[in-house]
Amino acid sequence: MPISLHHLRAGDRSRWAVCQDGGWAELDHPLADLLAWPLDRARATVEAAARHAHGDIPAYPAAPPVDRQEIWAAGVTYQRSRDGRREESGHGSLYDHVYDSDRPEIFFKSSPWRVVGNRDAVGIRADSGWDVPEAEVGLVLNATGDVFGYTLGNDMSSRSIEGENPLYLPQAKIYDRSCALGPAIVPSWAIGPGPFEIGLRVLRDGHEAYAATTSTAAMARSFQDLAGWLFRALSFPAGVVLLTGTGMVPDAAFTTRPGDTVEITSPALGTLTNPVVAIGEIIDGLIGVGDG
Repeated sequence: MPISLHHLRAGDRSRWAVCQDGGWAELDHPLADLLAWPLDRARATVEAAARHAHGDIPAYPAAPPVDRQEIWAAGVTYQRSRDGRREESGHGSLYDHVYDSDRPEIFFKSSPWRVVGNRDAVGIRADSGWDVPEAEVGLVLNATGDVFGYTLGNDMSSRSIEGENPLYLPQAKIYDRSCALGPAIVPSWAIGPGPFEIGLRVLRDGHEAYAATTSTAAMARSFQDLAGWLFRALSFPAGVVLLTGTGMVPDAAFTTRPGDTVEITSPALGTLTNPVVAIGEIIDGLIGVGDG
C-alpha cells in the first residue's frame, strides 16, 4: 500500500497517523479538518507529515477511518447487484429501472459513531434470516466533493428484509455494526482513480464458505457521477464517505452466520477483516431464507 492515513485508538483519545515506506508520523489535524480544506492544502499537510515518517506504527487498536463524516452508499451500480435484488424480491422491474436510470440509488448508511473498523465485529440482524456482506470501494470526499482518498467498506445487508418490501431498505441496511470501513485511507493522488480490484471471502470454521472477485471497471456508473449526485442538494462541511456499490452478491443458498469472518481485500487499498455477531432481538416465528 502507498502512503496511507490511519485512525488509531490511543487510550481515551484517537490519533491520526500517516504511514509511508514502513514509517509513520502523527498528523496534527483530524480528518474533518483535512476534508474541510481544498484538496491541495490537505495534500500538502499530509505530505509534510509523511516526510517525517519513521519507525514502526504503534500497536494501538485500529479505529474506523472517519471522525465526523457520515457514511452514504449507492446501490445497484453493478449488474450483479441488480440481479441480486431481482432474486430476493418480486420487484425485478423496479431494480432494472434503478440500474438504467440517470439518477442513481443513494441512501444514508451510517453515522460515524456506528461505524466499525478493521478487526471489529460487524453485525447481522437477529430478526433477519438471510444476510450478506457487501464489499465496496468507499470514496472519501471533501467538503466540495473532490475525492480525497479511497477506503474499503462493508455494507452489511439483510436480504430477507430488503426483498420483502423495497421500502424496508433502511431497516435492511441501517443498524448497529452494519458498516465497516478500513483498514486505512489511501489518498487519491497516490494511486489515481482506479479501476480497483476487490476480493471478498467469508470464512467459517476455518474454511472458505464463499469467495468472489470483481473490479470497479464493471460499474455501470463512474465515481464522479455518484459523488456529483450526492452533493446536488446536500452539504458536508467535514466531508463524507460514499460507498459505491457491490459487484459480488452470494446466491440465494448462502447466508452469513455469527462466528463467520468477512475478509475484503484490494491490492491498492489493503485488507478489511471483521468477525460477525448477531445484533438485536430474535423474533418468534422468524423463518430463515438462506441456508449456506
